[in-house]
Order: sequence, then C-alpha cells, then structure tokens
Amino acid sequence: MSVRDTGWIQIFTENGQEAVDNLLCAFRIAEDPEVLLPVMIHLDGFHLSHMIEPLFLPEPSQVEQFIPPNRYPFPLNPGKPVTMGAFAPPIIYSETKKAQQVNLEASKAVILHCWKDFGHRFKRYYSPVESYLSEGARVLLLTMGSFSETAMMAIDKMRQEGKDVGLLKLRLWRPFPFTEIRQAVKNADVLIILDRALSFGGPGGPVCSEIKSALYHEQNRPKVISFVGGLGGRDITVDGFEYIVNRGIQISQTGSEQEFEIF
Repeated sequence: MSVRDTGWIQIFTENGQEAVDNLLCAFRIAEDPEVLLPVMIHLDGFHLSHMIEPLFLPEPSQVEQFIPPNRYPFPLNPGKPVTMGAFAPPIIYSETKKAQQVNLEASKAVILHCWKDFGHRFKRYYSPVESYLSEGARVLLLTMGSFSETAMMAIDKMRQEGKDVGLLKLRLWRPFPFTEIRQAVKNADVLIILDRALSFGGPGGPVCSEIKSALYHEQNRPKVISFVGGLGGRDITVDGFEYIVNRGIQISQTGSEQEFEIF
C-alpha cells in the first residue's frame, strides 16, 4: 500500500498459480505500445513466497506466442543520445501528471483484453473483481491476496449453516475498478472489507477508504464495514473470518463508535 500512488499498474494474486499467470500478463501489458507503464504483481510474502504448491507452467513456445516481441518505441541509442523526462518544471508538471493519469486509466482496456486472451489460451480467467457465491447474497465479504482462499472456506461453512453471505476478491488495484465494484455490490445490504494494511491516524484500511469513496454517490449502496487484519502476515483462520463476518453484520445493525476494527 505504500506504493499505491506511484503510477504503476497493480494486480493482487492469491496463490502461486495466479502469480505465475499474472507475471506473464504483466510483461505483455507493460510492453504494449498503448501502455508502456510498469506493472506490479502483489504477492504475499511467506504465505506464497515460501509455500510449496503444484503449478501449471506453460511451455516456452506458448509464452512466446502469448507475449509478442518487445518493440519499445523509444529505445536508447548511444549514437544519438537524448534525455527524456529528466526534469519537469512547475509550468508543465501538472500536464505531465495529467497525462500519466489518463494513460493509467486507459491501460484498463489493455489489461482486460490481455486477461481475456490469456483465458482463451490457458483456460484460467481473471477479472478486476471476482466473486464467489456472491450472486444474490445480502452480506458480502471483500478480501484481496492469499487470504481469499481461507475466506472461501469460511463462506462455504456459513452458507451451509444457512447464512446469506458471499465473497468478493479484489484483483485489480490500479487502475481502480470503479465500475466493477459498483456492479458487484449494488444488491447487497452489507459490505465487510478486510484490509491488510493500516493508514495510521486515518479512517483505517486503504481499500475500504477507496471503496467507500467509489460508492458515495450511488443511490443503492450497502453499509460498508471496515476491518484491518493479517498485519505482518498473521494468519486469519476460517473461524476468524466467521467472526469478522458476524461482527460486521452486528456493527451494521447497531453501529460503532470506531471507524474500523483491528482483528
């Protein structure tokens, strides 16, 4: 979250397979002539980096077909030295940042096309906001990263007990998927968001803050409940996610004097 506003495209992954898949997508997206922006793949340390799990690795020939040759339009040529972007004085700095913003927003079309083509080729599909048993659910839990798999187990258990809950998984962090978030929660009564980072002295988690902002002008929007947990890689068990959901429902009914709760 400390690099949220660097101007990079950012994608969350929840297991090793997703990390490999989206790493391939990252090269294709970043090198696209319509983008030319760096791409950051968010991979949970230890939970994924030190985990042994089976992976499907594509053949080199498949990768070559998926990622076209990198034909960078502004290569450095020692025989014709130039300087690019070394210094932007105040008189043009705002225009420079505006151009960066426009380009980052426009990259979303390339990202979606890349994920679609990846799915056609490898039969694993990705989207900005992904759902699990969320259709028609009145209570939604939103997670990101490796904790989503444990959250899915909690959702399974709670639905078997007759509770009307579902799960949303945030995949695309930058550019932020405003449209997909609004569509995903439009029929829910309660949205419980688990952030993995804390904005000190602020309203809690960065993801929850941005989703609240995205929903502010929506006529039909759920009550948004903020939790911060898993800091430093601390585990959240299935029982822990059950508690978060049940506590979130309670807060939505009775209110709370706190902006967020830390689990």
